[in-house]
Amino acid sequence: MNVLEQCHLCPRECGVNRLAGQTGYCGMPGEIVVARASLHMWEEPCISGTRGSGTVFFTGCPLKCVYCQNRNIAIGKTGKRISVERLSEIFLELQEKGAHNINLVTPTHYVPPILDALRLAKERGLFIPIVYNTGSYEKVETIRSMEGLIDIYLPDCKYFDPEIAEKYSNAPDYYEVASTAIKEMVRQVGKPGFEGGLMKRGVIIRHMILPGHTKDSRKVIEQLYRTYGDDVYISIMNQYTPLPQMAHYPEINRRITEREYDRTVDFAISLGIENAFIQEGETAKESFIPDFEEGVGIDRSEEE
Repeated sequence: MNVLEQCHLCPRECGVNRLAGQTGYCGMPGEIVVARASLHMWEEPCISGTRGSGTVFFTGCPLKCVYCQNRNIAIGKTGKRISVERLSEIFLELQEKGAHNINLVTPTHYVPPILDALRLAKERGLFIPIVYNTGSYEKVETIRSMEGLIDIYLPDCKYFDPEIAEKYSNAPDYYEVASTAIKEMVRQVGKPGFEGGLMKRGVIIRHMILPGHTKDSRKVIEQLYRTYGDDVYISIMNQYTPLPQMAHYPEINRRITEREYDRTVDFAISLGIENAFIQEGETAKESFIPDFEEGVGIDRSEEE
């Protein structure tokens, strides 16, 4: 049986037949749906480099956080259905444009066809590193199926407190699920490896601070460091942007303050963390929220 005929790719365990047009929590059919494929300069410096990360933004999401900065694609409002063949071509086109890597953004619910597309593209000359960019609400079995094809894992670790995770992501088991998935990611790719300032292998764990929730942020960061030490990089992000739907969540309907961010970074330093990325200056702006309505890079004839 094709796994998409009874989908259990993510912890939502919907069990729907996506090949027959049924949709579960992610809202997506069995076909691959892509919102955008382009060179992206707004990842960590060792991922974006000087030429950009070859990002492929997949439509739909197993989390759908209420504050999502990519909300239109997370809830399935934009995107185009493409074949495995076309996805493999997109990977190669991004490589030809100079991408330092192929960056699979929110790929969980498409893992089986992505695997096929990666194998096909590698047979045709794809050689740059593959990045798996995820919110980390992942089943270990799904992550394990990617072993040998993923060079860099770029997972979030969003919450420690189950009540916060339930309120904003409808996932009270988030920390337990994410921490187990991240453990498998680290097992697969090991310690960070760099070449010319670019990451070629390893794990960067992202944590975006939410307004008024720095206590939870400290718990996340402490647990990550006590678990992995300097075997991973931790990226502490200040780019939270309150979008219009945040009017329903007044407690996070603002940007984080400089004090909130600085105190969180100081806490990380006090733990002894050395392998970290921090954001400086005005990073919470539209640069992090591309216009996915354009569908850039999806059609063969399209020129950016």
